[in-house]
Amino acid sequence: MSPRNQISFLRLLAVIAILILGAYWAGARWGARQPINVGAVPGDSAAVKNAKFAARDAAPSSDEALNVRIYRQSASAVANVLTKATEYDFWMDPVPVEGAGSGFVIDAKGYILTNYHVVQGAQTIEVVLGDQSRHSAKFIGADQRNDVALIKIDPAGKPLAVLPLGDSATLQVGQKVLAIGNPFGFQSTLTTGVVSALGRTVQTGQNTLIDEAIQTDAAINRGNSGGPLINTHGEVIGINSAIYTPSGTTAGIGFAIPINTAKSIAHDLITDGRVHQAFLGVETIPINESFAEALGLPAQEGLLVQTTTRGGPAAAAGIKGGDRVAQAGMRRFYIGGDVITAIDGQKVSSPLHVNLALNKKRPGDTVDVALFRGGKKMNLQVKLAERPGNN
Repeated sequence: MSPRNQISFLRLLAVIAILILGAYWAGARWGARQPINVGAVPGDSAAVKNAKFAARDAAPSSDEALNVRIYRQSASAVANVLTKATEYDFWMDPVPVEGAGSGFVIDAKGYILTNYHVVQGAQTIEVVLGDQSRHSAKFIGADQRNDVALIKIDPAGKPLAVLPLGDSATLQVGQKVLAIGNPFGFQSTLTTGVVSALGRTVQTGQNTLIDEAIQTDAAINRGNSGGPLINTHGEVIGINSAIYTPSGTTAGIGFAIPINTAKSIAHDLITDGRVHQAFLGVETIPINESFAEALGLPAQEGLLVQTTTRGGPAAAAGIKGGDRVAQAGMRRFYIGGDVITAIDGQKVSSPLHVNLALNKKRPGDTVDVALFRGGKKMNLQVKLAERPGNN
């Protein structure tokens, strides 16, 4: 083969090689795109079955869907209530103190229900709603005995989400409930549970109580106080207020104030600026068996009347306080007064029992007071007045 023909032959081989290589890479690119153009996988394939199972597992159950719905329609109306106050240390130096709790909007004007202990002593109150908007709040008033307070923000023309109030008198043990609040500062936290018991009387302080408390196992922790307990219709049926705990955190026993109690308090505060709370007008000390024997009292359980409020209901009905002073150790008290044993047939042996007996009464109502005067048993009808200075 001549050199010229040899060069032409080599050129021909090179061109063929380039064409073959080009065809290879084009085929690789087409191969990569090929799955896009493949038709649908037949319906009875394993891939489709797995996809259906995944979709089914991802869909919420009816109970989960209920939780999601209630949370979505309620969370924006639940408030994070932030307070600031000043306390004084041992050397009387001022110490700033911050607190936090929960609350919920009950009307479009900006009224918010919460616990009294959340805002007690606060010098400033700030509210953070579910949409993260911040508002200064004003203290309107409170029923300290029932640990319910009302505060107010100015919506400034902004429409507010509002939680509807239900009827706590219709609750039954076993009903599902949802709690929304701000435990440990984690805003808009949802927990769920059931109504565990009804009709409890829970003492929350020396003279404060939750009458007919709603017990629930929905997790409630610090910061949940004042938040709503909600039924499956999205209605508030209680205000989360207290927990029973040996450790300081939830133990599955929480207590809520019935919303019917809070509704009455809110109505009084909004319409009249004060709570219309019944007042008996006596100062008493509890007695027990040994105390009664030492003083020669006719009853071994009850309340020894120390004084009566001048012009008050008890004094007007003829209830008498002590007329002489006795001393036991460092304690001084009056003796010679009446011993109250029951109010409207309900035994009383502590000032808290008096509060409990009067809690559902209104000023102007009449109660039957059973007592001993000396050795004589008596029943007096007392027309209750309004507690002075109650805000």
